[in-house]
Order: sequence, then C-alpha cells, then structure tokens
Amino acid sequence: MTADHLDWATLVGFVGMACIIAAYAYLTHRENPNPFVLHGTNLAGAALLTVSLVVHTNWPSLVLEGFWAAIAIWGLAKAVRNRG
Repeated sequence: MTADHLDWATLVGFVGMACIIAAYAYLTHRENPNPFVLHGTNLAGAALLTVSLVVHTNWPSLVLEGFWAAIAIWGLAKAVRNRG
C-alpha cells in the first residue's frame, strides 16, 4: 500500500477510529450520556478496527480492540440490566 492509495481495510479502520473518537467526545460532552449510544458506538468502532487489523495484522492493537469490544459489551449488558 502506498501513501496515495488507501485500501478498503484501511478505510474501514479509519471509520472505526472515528467511531471510538466520537464516543469519547460524546462521553466528555454530555453530562448524562446514553450508555447505549456510548457503548454501541465503541463496539462498532472496535469491530471495524478489528476488521482492518485482521487484514493488516498488528497484534498489540488487535488485542487492544478485543478488550475494547469486551468492555463495550459489558457496558451494554449493564445498561440493559439497569433499564428494566
């Protein structure tokens, strides 16, 4: 891959990165963030980055995304439990 050509996996990774940054900005901006928006966006970002990292393997980052996704799933499960 050259600097002037971004393949599909890299583009997917950038979308995932944008999701995670957006979720963090949302958390910082809102006084009472919606946990479904926060953790759902983080999970989507981790999933998209994982797709990119499976194609362009970077093991430390891939492991980090696994933990990021697990924490997001935990947050979603907690939000579902607290909802009802």
